[in-house]
Amino acid sequence: MSLADELLADLEEAADEGDDGLYGDLDDEESDGEVAVGRQDGGLEDIPEEMEVDYSKAESVSSIAKLRNSKQFSEIMDKITLYSGKQRKNSEVSGPVESDPEYRLIVAANNLTVEIENELNIIYKFTRDKYSKRFPELESLVPDSLDYIRTVKEFGNNLEKCKTNETLQQILTNATIMVVSVTASTTQGILLSEEELKQLEEACDMALELNQSKHRIYEYVESKMSFIAPNLSVIVGASTAAKIMGIAGGLTNLSKMPACNLMLLGAQRRTLSGFSSASLLPHTGYIYHCDVVQSLPPDLRRKAARLVSAKCALASRVDSFHESSVGKVGYDLKEEIERKFDKWQEPPPVKQVKPLPAPLDGQRKKRGGRRYRKMKERLGLTEIRKHANRMTFAEIEDDAYQEDLGFSLGQLGKSGSGRVRQAQVNEATKARISKSLQRTLQKQSMTYGGKSTVRDRSSGISSSVAFTPLQGLEIVNPQAAEKKVAEANQKYFSNMAEFLKVKKEAKP
Repeated sequence: MSLADELLADLEEAADEGDDGLYGDLDDEESDGEVAVGRQDGGLEDIPEEMEVDYSKAESVSSIAKLRNSKQFSEIMDKITLYSGKQRKNSEVSGPVESDPEYRLIVAANNLTVEIENELNIIYKFTRDKYSKRFPELESLVPDSLDYIRTVKEFGNNLEKCKTNETLQQILTNATIMVVSVTASTTQGILLSEEELKQLEEACDMALELNQSKHRIYEYVESKMSFIAPNLSVIVGASTAAKIMGIAGGLTNLSKMPACNLMLLGAQRRTLSGFSSASLLPHTGYIYHCDVVQSLPPDLRRKAARLVSAKCALASRVDSFHESSVGKVGYDLKEEIERKFDKWQEPPPVKQVKPLPAPLDGQRKKRGGRRYRKMKERLGLTEIRKHANRMTFAEIEDDAYQEDLGFSLGQLGKSGSGRVRQAQVNEATKARISKSLQRTLQKQSMTYGGKSTVRDRSSGISSSVAFTPLQGLEIVNPQAAEKKVAEANQKYFSNMAEFLKVKKEAKP
């Protein structure tokens, strides 16, 4: 079997499953005492993706849309007419609400609206395929299905009606009418026969009648939900309350559900051609799409759906025991929901810049004296450590160790460190030495007969052989001039130098 054959087989199975009704005959359900509404476990319903069917070859709309003429449709509408004129009180309900016949009618009528929506979609496709022969561009100009059907009924074969038509102005906007008028004057469509016009008129009348029945069902359900579940209807509305009650299998089953399962009621998963499954907005059911949740920004809707589901679970339990028949609990829960919604959407408070407070610590006792100065000198930073801590701006430092990356020696050992003068020595903290120690240090620094290259800063490659232009090689002492300067400084400018006594010459 080829891939195309497998695809067609899957689609045929999905179409067979989709043709089965959600509920049977109403009289049989009342005799059984239950209403079969979809799946009672509240799980996800697999909705097969429908193939695009060509309805242009259909003989009449009655051959493809059979809901309006069905026995089930007429029975439900007749009972709605019967119960609409009756006013009942909550005190008349005793025991489980599922046993009440009007409650079962409400659930069945709510499911009937789903069938009406599917039927309207089929009629729209039939009308579109038939009328595309006369005005093929109208489908793209009027996207709404009901507006399209009303427009087709108004036009017929005469497209000139769009210029001055008061009925069309109630259906479409002025801008859309202008575009339709211009397109109708240049369309390539052909005139329809009398039989085709009759089929289109029958389809439009059926669609408008079904739409009117749907609104009538909505009005009835909304008026009776305050009798069945007043508190739940206050929170999410009568229509949504009827939908979640129907798919849960009744008010009693709904009251036994936790809030996390209640939020998933009505979630749908679309099966794509029988090969893969994908879901748009997963874990979203009827509560997520109700007006209370949809009024919030998109980023808050999931959080709001969880909150509304929790409150609906509480309200359903109150309704199942026939408490708070006037809906007081529902109004209190809805007020709490709205307060939380306002709290979520309010802007954050403006952050005020406050100065730092005054420190509470008092002045610490400072210790002074010779011992303290000595300790500071002993524990203070040395010059080598200060150079190592300094860094040159905009220069990549070399790592000092291969194992410790990022650790450098700073300006230590660099020639261009920028220091011009020697480090200043604080006289207050300078170590004091005696005069005898000063004389000993000076005697050690004095040189006799030449300097050693170990203590001297002179280069170790200096030589006493010099080249002169007169004598060529000549042995000289390169430190002789330095030695004379040092002896003169030692004699006149040393710390041990004394004042010289100058004898005054006698005047003649």
